[in-house]
Amino acid sequence: MSIKQKIILLLVCFLSACAGPPTGGLLRLPPGSTKPPLLAETGELGSIQKRLLNQYEDWRGTPYVLGGNSRRGIDCSALVQITYAQHFNENLPRSTEQQVRVGVEVERRHLVPGDLVFFRTGRTNHVGMMLGSGWFLHAGSSTGVTVNHMTDNYWAARYWTARRVL
Repeated sequence: MSIKQKIILLLVCFLSACAGPPTGGLLRLPPGSTKPPLLAETGELGSIQKRLLNQYEDWRGTPYVLGGNSRRGIDCSALVQITYAQHFNENLPRSTEQQVRVGVEVERRHLVPGDLVFFRTGRTNHVGMMLGSGWFLHAGSSTGVTVNHMTDNYWAARYWTARRVL
């Protein structure tokens, strides 16, 4: 990493109220931030992270529509299905209930970019895609396509399980 990149990372860290300089992974932004996390992963994880962040930029703000699978409106499992087909050549099932059965279970403390994270949100379940350092991409019913942090009160209380499909 160049000196210029280190200075930029330290500046971003300072401006985002980090406890200290970055130590790897994504820089943590303040809870409720609408900005996506910064790229910091390398190798295959960095490639996965970059593709997911590109998908976020392409779909950000698309409204949530239950059963939707287009830019006019999309639900969480369709966003996952489309993302994994377009960016990873993975054909995942359409529903959250089916997606939670693919891949292998991953402990929360071992989550990496690309893992699917599942939440129990009431009558239905919800799915998102890990970006790293607790940040995940999803289509939220009140926000549309967005990024949230696993420690946000709402999501922390509803976390269910995670699966690795890549």
